[in-house]
Amino acid sequence: MSLLLRRLWKLCHGKPAAVVKSSSLLLSSNSYSSYSLLHQTPPCFVLTFFITDLEKKVPLDLVDTYEIRTVGGSNGWVATLKDDGIVCLQDDLNPFASDMNPKRIPLPTLVTLPRCQTQMVTNMAMSSSSPEDENCVVSLKFFGPQLSFCRPGDKPTWTNIRIENLCFYPSPVVYSKKHGMFRILASGGYLIGSWDPRIDKKRKAKFQRLRFRNVPKLSKTKRELLSSCCTSEHLVESGTTCETFLVKLYRRPRASGSEKMQTKALMVFKIDDEGNAVYTKDIGDLCIFISKSEPFCVPASSFPGMLSNRVAFLDFDENVYISVPYSNIIGGNCPYAAPYHIPPQNIV
Repeated sequence: MSLLLRRLWKLCHGKPAAVVKSSSLLLSSNSYSSYSLLHQTPPCFVLTFFITDLEKKVPLDLVDTYEIRTVGGSNGWVATLKDDGIVCLQDDLNPFASDMNPKRIPLPTLVTLPRCQTQMVTNMAMSSSSPEDENCVVSLKFFGPQLSFCRPGDKPTWTNIRIENLCFYPSPVVYSKKHGMFRILASGGYLIGSWDPRIDKKRKAKFQRLRFRNVPKLSKTKRELLSSCCTSEHLVESGTTCETFLVKLYRRPRASGSEKMQTKALMVFKIDDEGNAVYTKDIGDLCIFISKSEPFCVPASSFPGMLSNRVAFLDFDENVYISVPYSNIIGGNCPYAAPYHIPPQNIV
C-alpha cells in the first residue's frame, strides 16, 4: 500500500491544485503503511502546489485568490470569506470527501458589531465534525473583540458576542466537547473564557483563572533563550482521554533580519477542573496537532508509525515535530500557503 493518500482531485478549467498529503511521512519512513484504523484516514496536511496524480488535490482558489480568502479550518472543513462578508464552508480538505461533488455550505453575510471588525479572522471552530450535523454550531473569532456563532441549518443567522477583556483579542477559539462550550485562552495563558453555543441575552460567559504548577527551574541559558522568543499559547483537548492541555510554543527569527520564524522550545501544561495548569513532560500515548486549523489530539498507537508524546506544529513558514520530554525538534522552515492539519476522517 502506498504511503500517500491516493485521492485525485479532478481539475477543472486547467487550474492547478494543492496536494493533501499524510503528515506521517515526516514521523517515520514507513508510517501508516499498515495502519490498523481501517475506518479512518490518518492526520493529513496540505503539502505544496504541483500537478500530480498521486494524492487528492485541492483547488488553488482556497489559498491563492484576491476575491476569496480561506480564514480557518476545522475537522477537514475550511471557511472562506469574500470581500462582501459572505462566508462559505467547504469540505475540500477532507481526504475522503467527494472529488467530483465537493460540498459548499453558504452562511449569511457577517454582521459587524459597533467598534469591531470582521475582515481579519483569527480562526474557525465547530462543535461537531461536520456542519451538516443538525446541532452543529460554527464559530468565527475575529482579531479584536468580536466572536460570532452560526448554526448552518435552516434559516441560519449570526449570533455576535462582544468580548470586553483585551487579553482575548488576538486568541483563537476552540470547541470543548467535554464542557460543551467554545473556549478561548487569553494571551499569556492565565485565563480561559467559555461561551455556550446556545448563548442568548440571559447567558453570560464563564471565566476560569489558571494557576501554573510544577513550573521547572530554568538555567540562565534557557531563560535567556525563552526571553528572546515570541510566545504563543494553544488550548487543546483530547477526545479519547478527556484531558485538556495548554501548549506554549517559543519561536524567534531564524537569523538576524530574517522573516522566517523557528521553533526553539515548548512547554506543556495539563489543566484540571480546578484550574491548575500542571507542567508535564508526559502526555502519554497522545500526539498533539497545532496549525491554523482547530487543534486536536490523536492516540499515536492507533496509527502505527506515529510517535507518541509529540507535538506537531505547522505554520506558514515551518513544519516541525517536537518531543514533549526533551524539546527535540525535527523538521524546519518551508513555505506552506495553507497550513492546516486535518484530523482523522471516517472512511465511508
